[in-house]
Amino acid sequence: MMTMIIEKRGHFYTTLAKQNDYDLELKNAMKQTVVHLLEQNTTLARPGMLLGNIQSGKTRAFIGVMSLAFDNGYDIAIILTKGTKALAHQTYQRLKKEFYTFQEQDELQVYDIMHLPDFLVAYELNQKLIFVVKKQKQNLERLYETLFEEYPALGKRKTLIIDDEADYASIGFEKTNRETTEIRTIAGQLDNIRNCLMDTSLLQVTATPYSLYLQPENLQVHEHKRFQPIRPAFTSLVPIPDQYVGGDFYFKESDEEYSLASYVYEPILSDELVILKKEDRRRFKVEHALTSHKVQSLRRAIVQFIVGTSIRRRQQRRQGEIEKKYSFIMHTQINKATHEWQRYVVESMVSSLQYAAQYEPDLITPILEETYHSICCSLEKTFARDDIPSFQQVHVDVLRALSAEYLLVTTVNSEKQVEQLLNEQGELRLRTPMTIFIGGQILDRGITVQNLVGFYYGRNPKTFQQDTVLQHSRMYGYRDRGDLAITRFYTTPAIYETMKQINEMDSALRSAFESGGHKGGIVFIQKDAQDRIIPCSPNKLLLSKTTTLKPSKRMLPVGFQTGYKTYIQKHIKAIDSIVEGISEKTPVLLPVEKAVAIIKRIADTIYMEEGYTWNADAMIAAMKYLSYQSSDPASSGYVWIIVRRNRTISRYDQNGRFISAPDTPGTGGGEAHIAREKAITVPALILLKQKGEKEKGWMDAPFWWPVLMTPQETEPAIFANEVGQKD
Repeated sequence: MMTMIIEKRGHFYTTLAKQNDYDLELKNAMKQTVVHLLEQNTTLARPGMLLGNIQSGKTRAFIGVMSLAFDNGYDIAIILTKGTKALAHQTYQRLKKEFYTFQEQDELQVYDIMHLPDFLVAYELNQKLIFVVKKQKQNLERLYETLFEEYPALGKRKTLIIDDEADYASIGFEKTNRETTEIRTIAGQLDNIRNCLMDTSLLQVTATPYSLYLQPENLQVHEHKRFQPIRPAFTSLVPIPDQYVGGDFYFKESDEEYSLASYVYEPILSDELVILKKEDRRRFKVEHALTSHKVQSLRRAIVQFIVGTSIRRRQQRRQGEIEKKYSFIMHTQINKATHEWQRYVVESMVSSLQYAAQYEPDLITPILEETYHSICCSLEKTFARDDIPSFQQVHVDVLRALSAEYLLVTTVNSEKQVEQLLNEQGELRLRTPMTIFIGGQILDRGITVQNLVGFYYGRNPKTFQQDTVLQHSRMYGYRDRGDLAITRFYTTPAIYETMKQINEMDSALRSAFESGGHKGGIVFIQKDAQDRIIPCSPNKLLLSKTTTLKPSKRMLPVGFQTGYKTYIQKHIKAIDSIVEGISEKTPVLLPVEKAVAIIKRIADTIYMEEGYTWNADAMIAAMKYLSYQSSDPASSGYVWIIVRRNRTISRYDQNGRFISAPDTPGTGGGEAHIAREKAITVPALILLKQKGEKEKGWMDAPFWWPVLMTPQETEPAIFANEVGQKD
């Protein structure tokens, strides 16, 4: 079928393209989206999809699509936003700004559906119209009245419905009866409106397509079959610009020791989250907030925020630039009482710091100096040493910031509070140079928080949902590299590992779309009772029990300690005997069953620290699956083995975190590079025998550290270690 030729030089599109300086890649994405909308019949079950990363410019992209659609026969655009006044207001203000010129010339009008003028005359109705509508019962009822009762002629005009944050009220993983009822009600209203319109197209916009793409049409499970998910009629990808900072930075580049990203994550203990849930003076007394070890991570986070922003503002002042205002988010619970308790704790810390700054500055000098040197480690990855202020200069700035109350602490846990805090652009207003926002679900998604450099996160539900957790990542977006140098992300190791896992799944999904692999569906697999790998239903996956398989992925235990030498030496000797004849110079093919025996032995020699997990059974199952899936019959059932002995790696890196890349010493890629070259059709298993010296943080017991490299030919798959119905 020939591709439809569309008008690309129309008044609306050319004006916005010039106004926003769209690059060629984004223009092509917009063009293809409009072509698909004109060519294909989109419905609620088979919508068009505009897929972007979190805070990567999706709104910019769909506004461009709207302008191009207006030039190609569409008269009305209905923008469906998440059901909060704040996000609806932000979207409305953004559209008013983008289409200001057209409104002034009476070519187009933008309306919030709940604030329409009392009566629209023909002169207004004949213009291009944009309606901003919350995905909420009363909003959708008002939209129906407008289109089909008050102004029935509008229902006959060509209409584009854009469902922003589409996963929120669409096909998805439903958790509660209330959510299920609300989602079905809204979906029913939307479907009714779409069916009543004479000529309409539906475009869904999201960064978290998990629930939209991965629901099966049926639940029949047969070996060697895959589920065909309910998918949009087409998918257009929003290009990711170079300035964008997302999950790969926070959860992939962070594994590279001495990289800028490696300094961002700061682990916190789960016990601290318990302290911060509610007041309990048996556990913690708030008057000790500045000194108690029970809230040391939160205290460190606040001090780093103050010191880091003081450094950046001095740098900006030195360069003759406008000094930025910075933000910090604390998001651990949805309970309002918890927010007030956390605010009390944080304000107590800040008050103590302010008092010390004015009357006892020597009392806080040591902690400020320690924090300064810690931040300098990441600053040196971006700035020349001469561009980093001295501690003496920063010390003066911090004391002034504390004394002059540069720091504001505020809670954001209701629609009313958010409305009061929004600026003219619909973004959270930064009233002071440093603002700490404490809140819950209202901060989940959509609301823009400018210059965010601190994120203290502790949401830890029993069952993580990918769509929800990813959208909590407010630190994603377009980031100044200088600001990245002072950015810190605080959470527990368990939550961090889960978010890392979610990012891997999200990246695999996008890669499949980019390569065209999504036409066949992402493979969901599990190990059954007969030890076979078979497809499974994605709506039964427990996210905490899944592993993403994709080309050249490393799988290894991180965050562990070994058993005592007397307890583990028999297992070490057994492994030694299996690999005894394998030279360190040349990788060899080993039957996968022998590799399985090695992993089982290793599992008996180590134990995981709190918050860290390693599922040896999952590694074994994945290794066997990938080995027997080989396209080369000669290597099927085998695994490449790369052996290294007498290693002396430390347990911790320079930031005090557990080493996560024992296979990449130096700058040449190490064993990981060799494994990546060898693992083409079957996996490669790197076996690193460590001396395990006590001075390196170990138990003075030699041990084997395994790293599995998946083959280059790996088909993206989500592997379920355990399967259970979601709540």
